[in-house]
Amino acid sequence: MHIHILGICGTFMGSLAVLAKELGYRVSGSDANVYPPMSTQLEAAGIALSQGYRVEHLQPRPDLVIIGNALSRGNPAVEAVLDLGIPYISGPQWLAEHVLPERWVLAVSGTHGKTTTASMLAWILEHAGMAPGFLIGGVPRNFSQSARLGDTPFFVIEADEYDSAFFDKRSKFVHYRPRTLIMNNLEYDHADIFPDLEAIQRQFHHLLRTVPASGRLIFPAEDEALQRVLTMGCWSEQAATTMATDPQSSAVWRADKLSADGSHFRVWHHRQDVGEVQWSLTGDHSVSNALNAVAAAHHVGVLPQQALLALAEFQTPKRRMEVLGTPGGVTVYDDFAHHPTAIATTLQGLRQRIGEAPLLVLIEPRSNTMRMGVHKASLPASVSTADAVYWYQPEGLDWQLDDVVAACPNAAYLLQDISALVERVAAEATPGSHVVIMSNGGFGGVHGKLLLALQQRFAGQEC
Repeated sequence: MHIHILGICGTFMGSLAVLAKELGYRVSGSDANVYPPMSTQLEAAGIALSQGYRVEHLQPRPDLVIIGNALSRGNPAVEAVLDLGIPYISGPQWLAEHVLPERWVLAVSGTHGKTTTASMLAWILEHAGMAPGFLIGGVPRNFSQSARLGDTPFFVIEADEYDSAFFDKRSKFVHYRPRTLIMNNLEYDHADIFPDLEAIQRQFHHLLRTVPASGRLIFPAEDEALQRVLTMGCWSEQAATTMATDPQSSAVWRADKLSADGSHFRVWHHRQDVGEVQWSLTGDHSVSNALNAVAAAHHVGVLPQQALLALAEFQTPKRRMEVLGTPGGVTVYDDFAHHPTAIATTLQGLRQRIGEAPLLVLIEPRSNTMRMGVHKASLPASVSTADAVYWYQPEGLDWQLDDVVAACPNAAYLLQDISALVERVAAEATPGSHVVIMSNGGFGGVHGKLLLALQQRFAGQEC
């Protein structure tokens, strides 16, 4: 059976393509923008990729087309599918029908940290010998791919609240029917489809309705937005987590930071010390993600001590504070953060690790919510821990970044040309500097261009 996937280089759809290939389907796909790391993974899996949404890509005629949620009416490929009468389906529904039946689904939801937490959870189960299946909206570096069927009933999935397709406006995660559910956090996002936070909370309520009474919900005790979701109804076991310092906290799971940057912490279960973790990650958000992953793994029988051993070997997924290189002693990171809260927590965690070392940040406001300017008032404060911020004004942004740049509490610059951006940062970075590139897209290839520029600048110099 031949499946063609429209929007195949999206993190979810690319992972789904890997699963379809593993199930024995012939898989092809097309996308408007084909770029690593997903394109590299798909090509390695033997999946044919086509650039753009041309009608010719549907020849020979596939048996089924899976349509990504980035596509809508008016897209040439979508119109051809409808006109030719080719059977079509959304990605989440296909997954629910062909992969998830009879599985113990462990779902990771929330505004921030889904990819990293799902990767942690899958790695904990793998380290414990449970060989889980998984689908992660990114490329986890503890594994060789972003999705696999696995050898046991356990299946870890990144559960996104974004809509399923142009013909199915329900959130993706309502298709998954988890038995173990993590709700990491909840803030307003996806302004292109949700009018307000209450609309997102309603979708999370729908998700909670699908968890059985014998299932378990793991959530941070202090998140007020999630508490409002719980008041709408919860019929499952609950295991609250906390990073509060009060040892008498009523939360089932608690983490104590043993270092300011979060690279060393202790875990408590029912007020019993179950062990410590020393790892490469930083930030309170990373510790919270880890605690939720440990709690979810415990629901399927992994002892906390086993989980903590796995975390010590955990590697962040690609594009989640991934170190790309250190040319001339300048450490360059690639990060997917595209919301003020994620930007702030990521930079705060790094600042706590590097101390007074120079911290330079490049930001492309690319997500749909960013393009609409919903969070522009929060952006200046989100970068307060940086020494210098280089804002890139991409084409198609519905507003100008001038006011954000003017309101930044540190040195801030606005650039509209990638070459000029690379030239400036490469000239201003010094040995010992840390440069963080933040975007949820390709950012005009700035990552490779900056690494090359730094290599050329410091060529022949001792680091």
